[in-house]
Amino acid sequence: MDECLHTSLVAVAQAHGHECFHVNWLGLSGETDWDLMPRIVDGDFTFVTNNARDFRKLYAQEELHAGLVIIVPQVVPVRQRELFDVILEEFSGDGEVVNEVIEITIEDGMAILTRYSLPDV
Repeated sequence: MDECLHTSLVAVAQAHGHECFHVNWLGLSGETDWDLMPRIVDGDFTFVTNNARDFRKLYAQEELHAGLVIIVPQVVPVRQRELFDVILEEFSGDGEVVNEVIEITIEDGMAILTRYSLPDV
């Protein structure tokens, strides 16, 4: 979980049966995005962020990764938890998100999920 998202999202992931860590708890707060990437890839972590622009670029350079989840809107923690819960519920039976990105946005008050490959094959 990226530092730009609230630490309470960890509990949401855990409630869905996922092991989850927040970068602040790993002593990585303040690290640059490109410095986080080796740790993310080496740890085989699916990374959750709202920094879409930077992490799309970084993930596009990776031949193999465990997935990227992007919560696009800048919203309060309670709304972040709701949106993350929508993602986890929607994809709970899908298994792995290898080399995929899942993004959630809000349009006209509705949560919109988008899933695509990255790098584009």
